[in-house]
Amino acid sequence: MLELTAYIKIFTAILVIVNPIGAVPLCISMTANQPELARRRTVLVSAFTVGVVLIAACVLGESLLRFFGVSMASFRVGGGILIMLLAIAMFHGQLSGSKATPEEAKEAEKKAEIAVVPLAIPLLSGPGAISTVIIFADQSSDWAHKGLLIASCVLVAITVWITLRMAMPIGAWLGKTGVNIVSRLMGLLLAAIAVEIIAGGLSKLLPGLVKG
Repeated sequence: MLELTAYIKIFTAILVIVNPIGAVPLCISMTANQPELARRRTVLVSAFTVGVVLIAACVLGESLLRFFGVSMASFRVGGGILIMLLAIAMFHGQLSGSKATPEEAKEAEKKAEIAVVPLAIPLLSGPGAISTVIIFADQSSDWAHKGLLIASCVLVAITVWITLRMAMPIGAWLGKTGVNIVSRLMGLLLAAIAVEIIAGGLSKLLPGLVKG
């Protein structure tokens, strides 16, 4: 099991890559025509789905990798590159294509039910978030570690619920510029996390690099 500071870092990393603040503008536009009760239900279902997806990745991710014969070292490099691409997109104030394309976002506004797809998946708990959870789950085989990682995922889901529940006032307070500034800061932090993940994977794939 890791130290407490490590789990604070894990929670922060997952929260940054889920980026609920960045989802605020889309949440507002997608739920603009919904009555207040329906909007609350949409936000609740989205947050719950995020929690379920992240917890499923924590519990089942490593087994799926073994089933497909993918080593964790290779997955760390691939996942790290994906996370780096997400960070670059966030730094430029854009949605990554791995989360949702502009066409998908526009189509979603016409759907009656958008809580699960595309709001929760892939906008919030997309490939980057899933990869991050799987990588962190591999850091220890201790069930206490898995329990604290699941608790981190639950806290992220609660944070998503609170953020989207307050999407209207947050959007009005921050504005488009404020949301982009927050996303860029998160993108910078996410880039540093991606470098650590890639370096960890390469150190196992190419141990000669570490010795050199």
